Amino acid sequence: MGLRTILSSDPELEVVGEAATGADAVELVRVLDPDVVLMDVQLPDIDGIAATRLITGVRSERAGRTRVIVLTTFDFDEYVYESIRAGASGFLLKRTRAEDLIEAVRTVTNGNSLPESARTRELIARFAEQPIGQRGSNLSLGLTSRESEVLTLIARGLSNDEIAAVLGVSLETVRTHVKHVYMKCGSRDRVHAVITAYEAGLVAPTDSSIQSLRPSTD
Repeated sequence: MGLRTILSSDPELEVVGEAATGADAVELVRVLDPDVVLMDVQLPDIDGIAATRLITGVRSERAGRTRVIVLTTFDFDEYVYESIRAGASGFLLKRTRAEDLIEAVRTVTNGNSLPESARTRELIARFAEQPIGQRGSNLSLGLTSRESEVLTLIARGLSNDEIAAVLGVSLETVRTHVKHVYMKCGSRDRVHAVITAYEAGLVAPTDSSIQSLRPSTD
């Protein structure tokens, strides 16, 4: 009720449905076709991580269309990281200010993730500090050397324009490489690409990427 009140206070946002369980959320997304879902991690039946994966997964009819923002009580919870890996566009604390919640919904509606959130950056950094053995072995991504280069630059916070300047190629070429990187990594946006870069060992935790990571609409 609190979330509905906050979101309904903005004339440009419409709350189209509510669900009490993960399974109900997945079904309502299929029926109501929302732009954004605010997903609680702890839910009856299937949890928020599984529900997020079902909504955003590559086999989902809503993949790449409905965006998920995870709501959590704690800043750094392994479940939150897993939900981002499952396809969530970012996470917010349940105590987030009303105006920040509305702004987050606007951000993901416009196709961006929430990497500019200090909490999201620190969450990725903390995970990256773990030994590879604790977070899975290196991924075999099948990237070309140029695609690996592009992914590394994405993880360092460069926009497409900046990547084009660094590599000395056209913006359109960079966009093509980024598209291929996303496809091969199973990533939907920059924040998921960064996670993939860490897990693949392409970016070290000491790199400056976490400090400069930002969304790009290029």
